[in-house]
Amino acid sequence: MRNREPGPSRTGPRKDWRTIRTLLPYLWPPGEAGIRVRVVMAMVLLTLAKITNVVVPIFYKHAVDALSTNTAAVLAVPVALLVGYGLARILAQTFGELRDAVFAKVAQRAIRLAGLKAFKHLHRLSLRFHMDRKTGGVSRAIERGTKGIEFLLSFMLFNVLPTLLEIVMVCFILWGLYGIWFALVTFLTMGTYITWTLVITEWRIKYRRIMNETDSEANTKAIDSLLNFETVKYFGNEDHEADRFDSSLRNYEAAAVKSKTTLSFLNIGQGAIIATGVTIVMVMAGMGVVGGTMTIGDFVLVNAYLVQLFLPLNFLGFVYREIKRSLTDMETMFELMQENAEVKDIPGAKALALGGGEVVFEDVSFSYDSRRSVLDDVSFSVEPGKTIAIVGPSGAGKSTISRLLFRFYDATHGRILIDGQDIRDVTQKSVRAAIGMVPQDTVLFNDTIYYNIAYGAPGATPTEIEGAAKMAHIHDFIMSLPDGYSSTVGERGLKLSGGEKQRVAIARTILKNPRIMLFDEATSALDTHTEQEILSSLKEVSAERTTLTIAHRLSTVIDSDEILVLDDGRVVERGNHVSLLVLEGTYAAMWARQQEALEARVALERAGELGSLQDELDGGATEPAE
Repeated sequence: MRNREPGPSRTGPRKDWRTIRTLLPYLWPPGEAGIRVRVVMAMVLLTLAKITNVVVPIFYKHAVDALSTNTAAVLAVPVALLVGYGLARILAQTFGELRDAVFAKVAQRAIRLAGLKAFKHLHRLSLRFHMDRKTGGVSRAIERGTKGIEFLLSFMLFNVLPTLLEIVMVCFILWGLYGIWFALVTFLTMGTYITWTLVITEWRIKYRRIMNETDSEANTKAIDSLLNFETVKYFGNEDHEADRFDSSLRNYEAAAVKSKTTLSFLNIGQGAIIATGVTIVMVMAGMGVVGGTMTIGDFVLVNAYLVQLFLPLNFLGFVYREIKRSLTDMETMFELMQENAEVKDIPGAKALALGGGEVVFEDVSFSYDSRRSVLDDVSFSVEPGKTIAIVGPSGAGKSTISRLLFRFYDATHGRILIDGQDIRDVTQKSVRAAIGMVPQDTVLFNDTIYYNIAYGAPGATPTEIEGAAKMAHIHDFIMSLPDGYSSTVGERGLKLSGGEKQRVAIARTILKNPRIMLFDEATSALDTHTEQEILSSLKEVSAERTTLTIAHRLSTVIDSDEILVLDDGRVVERGNHVSLLVLEGTYAAMWARQQEALEARVALERAGELGSLQDELDGGATEPAE
């Protein structure tokens, strides 16, 4: 099945407006009067900034006229006009800075809430979604989406829209002062410039899209490779990983070169349009001065308005491209937020009313894919305080039972009950709070040992955490480390051995203190001696709890109250250890094979010990005397 990765999609006006509409509630949140007041104040300040900005050249015009026509007024009128010009410029900048300051909280709140909502939604999605996606691509989609919100708010609200407003205001002023032709030429020049920029930038966006796609691809490959660092080393595939990474970088390089060369083409066209428009308007103004219908101040005013308009438009191509990119990135993030959660709480679901912790599976069937059933009419019950073991060959569906109990998936058919309550009728949070899980593949956070154990109960005291570590037989090992409980475990716990990671996971679950214990191959990474120590601890911990053990080593479950033997998704045998051996069926055959393997391993270990002893004796015999 092909993975669906979050990435830039081809957006159009409809999708862009839909994305903007999705963003609007974050800017005008219900019940947030303070945020709404800030939005209104920012819009008022924006308008004042633009009005003041438009007035600035008028002061300049009158000062120039006064200087060029009335020498006697030089010491009075121009100074006042120039002071007014300076004050207008200061006010324009002040209004703009105040607008940014007032709106900052609105923008940052929107970014935080959108990012937080996306993060929470990802945790609500089913395990199936996360198995079909790659973490690098998903995390990059959220990162880009939140940055896209910031850029869109900064540039679209405070750059593009104000500039368009200013163009309209300047055209009306030119029309009122000098006639329709000045306004018309200015408007056509601006319109041509904007059209050229948008059309060429839209054409160039495909290269930016390829850059984004290949960047996500390269990032995903890099993360996958680094997370599987040991596997890369085992197979000596450093060059292979570098080639995979470089293939994405080469595609990025090609798209980046095309993006840069087409940018030059865009800039040449923009320069030609600006030069043509300015030349026409200035020729008209020059003819007006010669004809006596305009003054030198008018000539300067027209030029000042054109320069003032074109300066922000110089960045229009970049702004438009980045706005489109931001909308694309936001759309990807919002699409993730619209992803349907496969497992949901029903409306009005109540918390699980936990009693003794009885677990019942009633005719449960399940399939990851409709074409292949994983579990078929599985039924069993575990009474409070009892232990049931689930064994069977690989692919029999053992781990699927734990995933269904945790509601990572919902059963296709049948019911799962805890203390008589269908787990689909109560909240997922309360179900998971009642169950402690020690998985086969323990993945730790890249933090301290203390943090990883405390994750079972974040509010636990140091004494409680140490107590859990002692029960898991890892306290002494932790204290032998230079930094003790403050020692970091590395990415995914790579600094610890498999057995050490497993014991940290066991300590974490002990600290959680759940009513139901679930061990999925919990001792698979431990040596025989450590396994026996852990098993005795687990028996003590789970003595008064309902316990489900999924195991491959049958020697770890012989004391279970009942053992279920799964094969091809069905329960083919059930009973205690002795009764299953008497049946001489699937369980007995598995037991015989494992006993043979154990005897062979013990024999090899003894042979190795004898060999080591002989080496020591030989070494001692040849050691020179002092």
